[in-house]
Amino acid sequence: MFVTASIVAMLFAASPPDTTSAAWRRASTPIPRAIVDTAHRRPRAVEISDAYYTRLEIHRWSAYTILPLFAVQYVTGRRLFNDPAGAPTWAKTGHRVGATLLAGAFTVSTVTGLWNLWDSRSVPENRTLRYVHALSMLAADAGFTYAGSTLATQAQNSLAKRREHRTVTLAAMGVTAASALMMKLWNAH
Repeated sequence: MFVTASIVAMLFAASPPDTTSAAWRRASTPIPRAIVDTAHRRPRAVEISDAYYTRLEIHRWSAYTILPLFAVQYVTGRRLFNDPAGAPTWAKTGHRVGATLLAGAFTVSTVTGLWNLWDSRSVPENRTLRYVHALSMLAADAGFTYAGSTLATQAQNSLAKRREHRTVTLAAMGVTAASALMMKLWNAH
């Protein structure tokens, strides 16, 4: 208040201002740059299409179908692991069918998830979480692909390969479950 009154008085004074006074020095002190630069930028508007939300719904339902398929794969796989030669037909067929359905569900989830990741690349909220989810799910995809394509054929004749198949598959299931839970808890899409 004193500084403002001093400036007004100096402007309307007939004589030149007294530049030796303390009021003049305070009034003429430049404003620090840090104060001037603190003006906040307006947030940039980000538009996400309706197709994003449709793909998100497909992605979520595909993820929900993966959990029961994991249970089927675990039950049939355990039966095949314990007795590969004498396992019942339902276990052999069920494991193949479950693996095929799981590959389909993962394909749908991967395509819709990566497409939505690309569409939401400019959305700053939960960006790190979305990228961690995408990378962990791609790692799980790689684990399932390795277990299904490489180890499945070798596992029929070798106990070591059956163990490796089981370990890789269970690890990929764990990564999938943890990543899905992370997204569900923080509701990041």
